[in-house]
Amino acid sequence: MKKILLAAAATFALMTGVANAADSRLNTALERGKLLCSGHNGSFLGFAEVDDKGNWKGMDIDLCRGLAASLFGSSEGNLEIVPISWAQRWPSLQSGDIDVVIKLSGWTQSRDTELNLAYSNPYFVGAFHVMAHAELEAKSVADLDGGSICVSAGTSTERILAAYLENNGIEAEIIVFEKGDEVKAAYFNQRCDGLILFSPPLAATKATAENPDAHVILPDVLALEPEAIIVPEGDPKWLDVQNWMLSSLWFAEINGITQANIDEVRANPPSSQIGKFLGVTPGYGERLGLSDDWAYNLIKEVGNYAEIFERNVSGPYGLPRAMNNLYTNGGVFYPLVVD
Repeated sequence: MKKILLAAAATFALMTGVANAADSRLNTALERGKLLCSGHNGSFLGFAEVDDKGNWKGMDIDLCRGLAASLFGSSEGNLEIVPISWAQRWPSLQSGDIDVVIKLSGWTQSRDTELNLAYSNPYFVGAFHVMAHAELEAKSVADLDGGSICVSAGTSTERILAAYLENNGIEAEIIVFEKGDEVKAAYFNQRCDGLILFSPPLAATKATAENPDAHVILPDVLALEPEAIIVPEGDPKWLDVQNWMLSSLWFAEINGITQANIDEVRANPPSSQIGKFLGVTPGYGERLGLSDDWAYNLIKEVGNYAEIFERNVSGPYGLPRAMNNLYTNGGVFYPLVVD
């Protein structure tokens, strides 16, 4: 009887796995012929920016482009950036309006346990800071006691700010806005004394202000947060694609493979491992349900991680990579093993 039950359980697990694979967002996107990826309902400097002609750029956008290239060979005609607010991320993912959330989204316990979300390995780690008007002469967040701080609705930033103020006994009013552009406009129009953002967009906001010297980023680190790609829970096939895309960006960087030299490296791979990585020999794509040259298409489209970071974050806004470096340069990131 015990053997029968074990066999039945194994059969059920196998059938469930097959069903999950068939229902994967990977298959949905491939059958549609287009990836639906999260954008922003405004501009989030360094990560998701859109110009007046509707052209998108930013680190998150490049990851969307890279993912589309991994699936289809190129993002051209195969990627739709769907503008959504912070609060719309989860219902849009759950309803199928988007296939994946790549929107500088933090890994928190409530999201992990209550919203049926699954997280990739982090692709960015950063700090939260508050910027204040220099005329207030604030030296720390505590100096904003009795004042007000602007924040975006539906974000972990809002909770981080509330927790920091409570934990430190600071009585500051939290003023919430739906759109990121509205938050920044309110701050610059003196509707609040401080503005809290993740360090990259905060640095970019200060750098692009009409008078950068009129604002000061306070030294308090309210929290560190790892940012990850988010997919629906129970879709390990789709999650694997996200993790191996990120790993491939770091693998390319650590091996000196760039957007400019990838064709040369592919024509003369220095090792069998790199040959497999670039699809010269089979194996790197089949296990994921992708073509074997998917990583080649990824790097050809957007470059390696260093190129993405430089193009979108450190180049335009001067933010150093710091802990977002590879482990070989004192950072926290490393590629997984290609075998």
